[in-house]
Amino acid sequence: MSPATTPISRSSAVAPLPPTADAGGDWLEALENACLGFGLPAEAEQEIRLAGAAYHAEAEAERHVLRAFELAPGHPATHIALYRFYFYRNRLAEALTVGLRCLAHAASINGLPHDWRVVAPSQADFGHYSVLPRFYLFTLKGCAYLSLRLGNLEQGDAMLTKLMELDAADKVGGSVLRGVLDRLGQDDDD
Repeated sequence: MSPATTPISRSSAVAPLPPTADAGGDWLEALENACLGFGLPAEAEQEIRLAGAAYHAEAEAERHVLRAFELAPGHPATHIALYRFYFYRNRLAEALTVGLRCLAHAASINGLPHDWRVVAPSQADFGHYSVLPRFYLFTLKGCAYLSLRLGNLEQGDAMLTKLMELDAADKVGGSVLRGVLDRLGQDDDD
């Protein structure tokens, strides 16, 4: 099974954070703040800082970013930090695995189905561009990009099609990737 299609086990998926009837706007505000990095436990934040400081020493930096994720597996900032570590280290298959896990997390916090293929534009306010739907859209775009880079054109194309369906105004720039994909295999002289 290729990394692009490796299923995420239950143990690696993040449990959804369901709203409660009495939580009102506080629940939504807390989730939006988490997507912006607020509420990250101090120890996890320190691990992310140490990872950045040790970036030149890959193994050490990876230990720190993995520790941050272990300390706060439900916080979007640790997902993003782990994804970025693998992405910038050109460890794209690992970045995609984290990206898919992040996509499942983004689906949970948006109240969306975990299977990105069945998400419909009416299931979230994708046109409003608030933090939570934007987090989902950017994560889907990242997964599409990585799928394309890893040669899984079919999955990348399907993810881009879904992205453009959800983001009809193209606020996250899926059309740029679509243009690149559409030009693949064309002769530069055309």
